[in-house]
Amino acid sequence: MNDTKRHTTDITLLERPYTIACAPQEQEGLERAARYLDQAMQGIHAQGKVVDREKIAIMAALNLAHELLGLRDEKRAGEASLSELNTRLEQALAKAPSRDSDV
Repeated sequence: MNDTKRHTTDITLLERPYTIACAPQEQEGLERAARYLDQAMQGIHAQGKVVDREKIAIMAALNLAHELLGLRDEKRAGEASLSELNTRLEQALAKAPSRDSDV
């Protein structure tokens, strides 16, 4: 795809419009992410402690990165817990008497 036919999507952050290059199949995800980011930025802006748009964007990015890393940690812990449970289940099944021996 050459630059003259590049697909773009319009988003709004803190009531300011932005045009972003985006593949058509990624447009819905980008718009969803933009709404999420805008909510985060609006929340910071509403507190009134930070008024500069760039600082609001940085604070929102830091908050979202913190949230993302926390969710990644939770996912890893959940995966480790499932793996441990799976190992214990396999061990218990290996020790269980075979049902075929009752026939």
